[in-house]
Amino acid sequence: MDVKSAFLNGFVNEEIYVSQPPGFEDHKYPEHVYKLKKTLYGLKQAPRQWYERLSHFLLSHEYERGKVDKTLFIRKVDYDIILVQIYVDGIVFGSSNAKLCADFVKTMQGEFEMSMMGELSFFLGLQVKQSREGIFVCQSKYCKDILKKFEMEACKVAATPMSTNCYLGADEARPEVNQTMYRGLIGSLLYLTASRPDIMFVVFLCARFQSCPKESHLKAAKRIMKYLKGTISMGLWYPSHSPIHLVGYFTLILQVAN
Repeated sequence: MDVKSAFLNGFVNEEIYVSQPPGFEDHKYPEHVYKLKKTLYGLKQAPRQWYERLSHFLLSHEYERGKVDKTLFIRKVDYDIILVQIYVDGIVFGSSNAKLCADFVKTMQGEFEMSMMGELSFFLGLQVKQSREGIFVCQSKYCKDILKKFEMEACKVAATPMSTNCYLGADEARPEVNQTMYRGLIGSLLYLTASRPDIMFVVFLCARFQSCPKESHLKAAKRIMKYLKGTISMGLWYPSHSPIHLVGYFTLILQVAN
């Protein structure tokens, strides 16, 4: 759903005055100013005040704020759950029970002026395909865009995101590369890890050298791009009947001394 004129819903907690806008001047009092009761677009307080009002409203309706992501709100009713994700004036929500979604829509439309955007298919670079079998999340369009942005559309395909004999260190002997370009490349790859955990390790490894990138670091980053070209359509698959359990994996490295 989309909140219409979201920032106009925030209340002002401090004294803010604005001059009379062109076309709405009071000819009897041309030197007077207006005192704001609500926020306006362009005020630095506007996003914060809108978020505070929305979060207080959700918390008052038995939602809990996420401990890591403060824009995520969760409500549990018996064995069902509803998740609400806020992004400025856009709200994405989903539930294990259709009635909870209907109740949420009714509650929000009773407080704010909203417009329903339909089933989620594209949001912040994430492509979402929903079916009876499950939900598939990918960033294939975003992946193609960054390949084009860094002029690697015609590059060769790599089978893995990192070679087995690759070792990245400070590499002080090698010449430096363009720092702005390297940081832009790493930043683009970091956002791609939202749906591509297979590149997360090597991307974070390359991200360690953003302050002083060398040729070896750029070569490793381009290797990731070559791997992406051959795996553009890969993403995350959530089967509809899979249990909601958090599973973690770790690698244990043992060093044997002589």
